[in-house]
Amino acid sequence: MRISSGFYSIRQGLKNIRRNILFSLASIGTIVSCLFLFGVFYCVIVNFRTGMKDLENTVVISVFFKEDVTDQNINLIGEQIRLRDEVNTIYFKSADEAWEEYAKDRYGDRYEEAIASFAGDNPLKYSASYEITLKDLSKQADFVSYLKGLTGVRSVNTSEVTADGIAALNSVVGYASAGIIVILLLVSVFLISNTITIGISVRKEEIAIMKLIGATNFFVRAPFIVEGIVIGLVGSLIPLVLIYYLYDNVTKYVIGRFKVVSQLFAFVPSHDIFAVLIPASAIIGIGLGLIGSIITTRKHLKV
Repeated sequence: MRISSGFYSIRQGLKNIRRNILFSLASIGTIVSCLFLFGVFYCVIVNFRTGMKDLENTVVISVFFKEDVTDQNINLIGEQIRLRDEVNTIYFKSADEAWEEYAKDRYGDRYEEAIASFAGDNPLKYSASYEITLKDLSKQADFVSYLKGLTGVRSVNTSEVTADGIAALNSVVGYASAGIIVILLLVSVFLISNTITIGISVRKEEIAIMKLIGATNFFVRAPFIVEGIVIGLVGSLIPLVLIYYLYDNVTKYVIGRFKVVSQLFAFVPSHDIFAVLIPASAIIGIGLGLIGSIITTRKHLKV
């Protein structure tokens, strides 16, 4: 395409938007609504998954050793565990640490007296363990089976109910969010398609004359493709501004109003959110406009 043809397509595309301003605004409004909800869902999901990840780190798998196992074998077991892709963190808790922790829970402020009363004879001398957290709790069952098969391992303690509940909740939220977003995107494509269909109807005679004098299909379609891209781009920029101020103000309000929330839960910084949301919204908006215009022009430009 020559430069002059490109400028012509851009001008005609912008004229189409002005000619059908009400339908163009309806399409932009739908994309704004779609991407605004997409952005809100994304903010919620990112913070939810961050919270779930913090919660997953509290689900600890404890590996205890047989009484006759040597320190060398314990180190070997630790090395084998560290090589597993599922492992997020691994910490070795000695028998002395286990006894001190138990004493604190059982005797409170008097735990030092309780420890001293045993005169260095640790009643939990076989309670050394590895404490492990996983990157993905849905893989816990297979990982626990692996741990139980290691030589020198006496028992493996974990909370299957908690792990299964967190994994199930993650799956439900993921599927529900994906379904809602797909529906919103399809509605946006439909409205953009209707807007471009009206533009084609208004210019049907002009398009027929252009094709009779030798205009190519791409030359005829280009203005409508420009129209769809502009509608999609404008529709993607507006919700980003709205979500930025909304997210910033809501997080500041919650942190300032509810101190306990900030202690239990850390919001994802806005720059981390928008580092993904800005390009994703732009791509989705332009993609919606492009797909809607291509589908419509292929269907209706048979003149």
